[in-house]
Amino acid sequence: MIYEDLGIPTLINACGTVTRLSGGRMAPEVAEAMRQASLACVDIARMQAAACRVIREATGAAAGIVTSGASAGVLLGAAACLAGLDPARMNALPAVADGRCEFIVVRSQRNMYDRALAVAGAGIVEVGIPDRYSGPGVRDAACWEIEAAIGPRTAGVYYLAGAQSRPALRDVAAVAHAHGLPVLVDAAAQLPPACNLQRFLKDGADLVCFSGGKAIGGPQASGILAGRADLVASALVQMLDMDVYDDMWAPPAEFAALAQLRGLPHHGIGRSCKVGKEEIAGLCVALRRFAAEDPAARRARWQAVLAEIVRAAGLDGLRIESGPVPLLALDCGSEAAAVALARRLAAGEPSIACAPGRREQGVLVFNPLALNEDEARIIGARLKELVA
Repeated sequence: MIYEDLGIPTLINACGTVTRLSGGRMAPEVAEAMRQASLACVDIARMQAAACRVIREATGAAAGIVTSGASAGVLLGAAACLAGLDPARMNALPAVADGRCEFIVVRSQRNMYDRALAVAGAGIVEVGIPDRYSGPGVRDAACWEIEAAIGPRTAGVYYLAGAQSRPALRDVAAVAHAHGLPVLVDAAAQLPPACNLQRFLKDGADLVCFSGGKAIGGPQASGILAGRADLVASALVQMLDMDVYDDMWAPPAEFAALAQLRGLPHHGIGRSCKVGKEEIAGLCVALRRFAAEDPAARRARWQAVLAEIVRAAGLDGLRIESGPVPLLALDCGSEAAAVALARRLAAGEPSIACAPGRREQGVLVFNPLALNEDEARIIGARLKELVA
């Protein structure tokens, strides 16, 4: 095995498909698609055109491309909103000569990934006071506050999708569109449910970004940017290798909006976000599998993994919690006990990583996305040993 050759110990990932733990597992057919893609060379624009057809089918978007992750999708989406189909603006990024470079962001939706907007050249204008989070009240931002912040420097609205996000995307989109502004939605971890592949676009998003390496089961370094055809085309050309003569390059039909360019831009701000043929192939296969799988069967598979941990552990304090992805929670009694147990799980052989995000409540969480039932039995046995 390659990890043995490199001298790297493997681990059991019950934390979830997080990048620092290398994400999850790919289905054999996804890995096989990547292997086959590695055996020949293709025109990447044409391969992205094929991916566009797969993404359109799954999302209902006018167009889509494969990116090197959801964060790359945010960067590319922001660059598309800033530059449109103007190659001079593309070449100038991250500078924007006319100053139309700001994204309005609800303050309660700020996160460390929105720095991708700044990388593209955008400034962030925060609106709203999230009293419902800080405690003094129940309110968050209102749509009128978003509208009041719109000015000549506004390039778009950034929206972090989640069950707790306020105001509703549909209302935010209505305000933005009334002023001719696009809405860029970061939905990196909003799958499942699979219906979210289409929901954000139906609610008015002009661009939406998903991670390809989480529940979709694609390559860890993959993502999706889907939405308006002109903006997706702009994002694509700002990611591609554009060292080509104008009269020797023609865009595929799926990106026909690029025919409007008065000339080809040079390598774009998204060049560092390039994605290889292997990732594109793997993502296409994974997306088709994810969209086609019965959600009840997918959930039953995850439930079975967690039930195996419970069976093998035989401990009180273990409970399966419902949600988009079912989780297994272990009440350790205190934060100190939770931290100590998490450390002992990680120090064992093989190392077991769990999710310590609720450690202050004395709770450790086990996520099934990257687990199989054999690993579930190992986790259960280790918990039985350590807790006893």
